[in-house]
Amino acid sequence: MNSAQRPSKWLLRRPKDDSPARIFLFPYAGVGASMYSRWPRYIGGAEVCLVQLPARENRLREPHFGTYDALAGPLLEGLEPYLDRPFTFFGHCSGVLPAFTVTVELARQGRRLPDRLFVSSQVAPHDGPYGRLLELTEDELPQEIEAMTRAMGGEPHPDLVELGVRLLAADIEANRRYRPTEPVRLATGITTIGWREDTVIPAGLMDGWHQYAGEGRVREVLLDGAHYDFLGAPDALLTELSHDMENKEASWTAGSYR
Repeated sequence: MNSAQRPSKWLLRRPKDDSPARIFLFPYAGVGASMYSRWPRYIGGAEVCLVQLPARENRLREPHFGTYDALAGPLLEGLEPYLDRPFTFFGHCSGVLPAFTVTVELARQGRRLPDRLFVSSQVAPHDGPYGRLLELTEDELPQEIEAMTRAMGGEPHPDLVELGVRLLAADIEANRRYRPTEPVRLATGITTIGWREDTVIPAGLMDGWHQYAGEGRVREVLLDGAHYDFLGAPDALLTELSHDMENKEASWTAGSYR
């Protein structure tokens, strides 16, 4: 079995061979790829692919990646067999950071970049780190895991909360240590997605992303909802994702990659 056929530990489920395009969803701090369980399997013509990072869920026994710079190379190696057709990346809050760092790694290697980088509720990298999670005390971490579990439609269990706290603490530390000093201009389009009731990352703080793409290649979207509302895959969000992927649909259907 070659690498293109072998299931990847970096994805919660193996992508279909006949998908004309793919959108990769990156997980939030403290949780794994199953956070997207309420999302559809396809958005427009693109198959939804759930990225799984180390130290969580089915990769619980693996060590944490430590820093996003250290993560970028192995993550790209794991995703590479599935970047053989048009693709986009989506991340929310801290989930933007692995999506962005692997995009930068693709650029560094002179590889094809995602056709679009969807950035939800996150400041530009050189404006960070920023966010309420960075201010949490050790005593507040369990409460955050419990809140996230309920937001995903589950009920917290003490043993799982304990595991989640360790993971959340490691993810928060990785966020603290990620401090790019200046913007990186990327040859791709960027869509920033803010949420009107978001008190964690207010939409007005996301202007810095305009420095990461060429003139006219950053589109700003503001949606109704709060910080965790993206978990339910609201129609307004899916509509915006489809909108910015639809220009590729003709080539997706034809099976070409251009």
